[in-house]
Amino acid sequence: MFSDTCLARGTKRKLRQRTLLQLNFSSQSKVGIQSSELDQVGVNVVQRAPDNILCDTLHKLHDCHSVNGDNTTQYKALMNSESVLSTDSSAENKITCDINGEADKSTLLPENKMPKYEMNETMDDMSGQLLKTFVVGRKFSEEVMLYPGANISLLRDPNNIKDNNAIKVVYAESGCYKMLGFIRRELAQYLSPLMDKYLLSFESVQNVHDIYHGLALQGCVTSIPEQSHDVLPIQITCQNEIFSGEKECEDLQVVRSLWENAFRVAESAKTHPLSMAKYQQNFSVLIHEVLRSYPHLFSRDEKIIFETFTSLSDDSQRLFVRLYTRKGPWFRISNLSYPEISDYNQAIKELSATGYMCSVGSISDFQDNDLKEVLYLLTVSELREVLCKLKKKCKPGTRKQDFIALLLSSYADGLCPALPNVVLEKTGPCVQISLSAESLFWCAERLFFLNGEQDLSAFLLVDLGIIKYPNYNCIISKQIFSSRNDFLAYEEAIEVAQVMDQSLDENGTEFVLRCIEVSDSRISNSSHEEARSLTSESPAAFLSCFSAVWVYSKVVLLGVSFLERERRYKDAIILLKQLLKHFTSDRRRGYWTLRLSIDLEHVGCLNESLSVAEDGLLDPLVRAGSRMALQRRVLRLGKPPRRWKTPSFSESVKRKITEVHVQGRPLNCRTGMKSRFYGEDGEQCGVEELAMQYYGREGGGWQSVHTESGIWLTIFGLLLWDAIFADVPDVFRTRFQTAPLDLETDSFYEVRKTIIEPILVKIYDGAAEEILITSWETNLGTSCRGVNWNRHSLSELRAAVTCIGGPCLASFFRHLAQDYRSWSSGMPDLLLWRFHGDYRGEAKLVEVKGPNDRLSEQQRAWLLFLMDCGFNTEVCKVSPAPVTE
Repeated sequence: MFSDTCLARGTKRKLRQRTLLQLNFSSQSKVGIQSSELDQVGVNVVQRAPDNILCDTLHKLHDCHSVNGDNTTQYKALMNSESVLSTDSSAENKITCDINGEADKSTLLPENKMPKYEMNETMDDMSGQLLKTFVVGRKFSEEVMLYPGANISLLRDPNNIKDNNAIKVVYAESGCYKMLGFIRRELAQYLSPLMDKYLLSFESVQNVHDIYHGLALQGCVTSIPEQSHDVLPIQITCQNEIFSGEKECEDLQVVRSLWENAFRVAESAKTHPLSMAKYQQNFSVLIHEVLRSYPHLFSRDEKIIFETFTSLSDDSQRLFVRLYTRKGPWFRISNLSYPEISDYNQAIKELSATGYMCSVGSISDFQDNDLKEVLYLLTVSELREVLCKLKKKCKPGTRKQDFIALLLSSYADGLCPALPNVVLEKTGPCVQISLSAESLFWCAERLFFLNGEQDLSAFLLVDLGIIKYPNYNCIISKQIFSSRNDFLAYEEAIEVAQVMDQSLDENGTEFVLRCIEVSDSRISNSSHEEARSLTSESPAAFLSCFSAVWVYSKVVLLGVSFLERERRYKDAIILLKQLLKHFTSDRRRGYWTLRLSIDLEHVGCLNESLSVAEDGLLDPLVRAGSRMALQRRVLRLGKPPRRWKTPSFSESVKRKITEVHVQGRPLNCRTGMKSRFYGEDGEQCGVEELAMQYYGREGGGWQSVHTESGIWLTIFGLLLWDAIFADVPDVFRTRFQTAPLDLETDSFYEVRKTIIEPILVKIYDGAAEEILITSWETNLGTSCRGVNWNRHSLSELRAAVTCIGGPCLASFFRHLAQDYRSWSSGMPDLLLWRFHGDYRGEAKLVEVKGPNDRLSEQQRAWLLFLMDCGFNTEVCKVSPAPVTE
């Protein structure tokens, strides 16, 4: 099927960001595409049928538990037949989903938004409350002989570079204090305020009653793990409460609230066994949340695969996750080395028996493309040895891929039939994740993050404190995919997009043209209302990017660029007309209209090109640089006798932009290369740095930063932080977002207008610096799209907003909020400022152009727009100084 071939182009590609659709569509798959299979596109695509062994075995296991619960006899029988390992039929493993229910929303909240749990005791009386948790980070612990019941103390570690809420756990008996590890981050965020603000101490039982007059707690070890570095189970008990007076009563309410949240965190941790490695737990969280949020998108077989995975042994889960996140596809068993996995053979046996993993240990195990992929496991020296053993000549210095090509060619010609045996003698047994399991979990990963840029490493970055995501509420009112059919259609489109992306990289013209044909066909077959509803300015229009027809439109647009490079303008024109016909409310219409007008001119249809440009200017969705470009085309093409009337926008477009000319000693000024010059200090520099030196010296003592859009998006994010992360339905759906899903749509401003406008009024009135400082101090280090904490200092940002002034900032940020997508790129290169006294100053925006460089339409649109907002703008043209004899 086409879906299988699309997902299977070579080994795992670790693309990071900004590929097709700004997503990474690589699925880490294995099998090569055959052109004959591409011809079968369109028939029941994306039916991810799991391997037979995986489905059959898991059905047996699932049915055993459905009938008998914990059926030990049948479980052992399955184990003896090497079919499956253990599972758990407890209620904790049952996944339910109700997108309108409060309990279901909770698991999507950031870490400080905890789910609600039923409690046996009421929080009105905290005395005797038992909080069970465990100590993590045991690799940092000191050697100490522990026993169940050993007393512990909790000490704050506010200077911890990974987490300023960190709490250390120490062994506390007989005056001996030795570090055992740390309290979990999720729990520490509630216990640390108790310790900091309310002077609550968690000391050993001997002296706990003397520590704090209001609340006393006792802590101890509850059990000893098998491995010294495994998590250590502990419990904390609230012993007594002594509060009196109105102030103490208010404090008690706050303390109880914090304690209750801590209790809930501890309760939520019970769904994950203490023996779980952190990455194993993260993978389990991903599976459970995907099943909870999207149960209607998966078949019964697929749900069983997900649910049964969490019932595998720890070693099997860990090995699967380890290999899933590696490049692969094949791995030599002899090279596997993970200290947390104790029995590789049993783990591989279990994963193979249940269909999560495939292995080759003999020639009979090889299938299709396996031999080629296993050959890549060999080193160059091993490949030479294989060639020598097969009596094949090899030239010194030959590359690895050349060795492999020679071996495969000889094997295909029947000249070395013993090649598989010789290769396996070198590699030993090899394993890989099964294609069905891999594609299913990769699909779950995309659903969890809702993009292709993030993967399981996002959990690790948070755990290590490298990335901190903002606090926001996930208010889910709509499903992204209304049905499984919609989801499967989207999956098919993603896979076509992946083939298109890779084919463009590899100059695979045949595949590119086939993908264009498939995508164009899908758009034509979709109803007009479907395409229109996906892009209309409805409250959830921002979810249109998760539709199949939207993805196909991106593939077609890439096809247009490809055809234009091939000078096949007539074919490009047909595709552009198709896009404009079917997507009547799409924000990309400006670019499509511009390309259509240009391509029509290429084929000599000047009248039609002019008409397209004129019609485009009547379209409210044609904005920013595209609108400016169309206006200039109308002025150029619409001269008499084609048009006698001068357009009303003529004077506006023809406005002169101030130019400054700077000369420098060139290092190189070749066409197609970035211009380099010698600066004032004799060091090499670019045209931007040379312009900054000019403005600092001869231009009037300006201070400057080379920023383009960076500093503006940073200031925008800081000033409108509360609006960006406001409570709006459906725009936040995962814990790992740095911006709402609707940021680049019209609905961003419309939905938050009552929040944004009061902020803009304060900015207009001169309060920008105050808002900036408060936001910086409150959110420092928290990830937000556009905000770069390291590139610009607070002093630079304060100087910028002060010198620019409130009216200009308010006007600019209103436009950015209304149309973030159009105005978030193309800003002038330099921001200059200088003070006149302590609190007054002026600013200037400069676009720098080197030799043989000119303004793009987007840049010209920016400069004219900024002039309308009241900014002082100019263009600095850098040219080589004349050579003196």
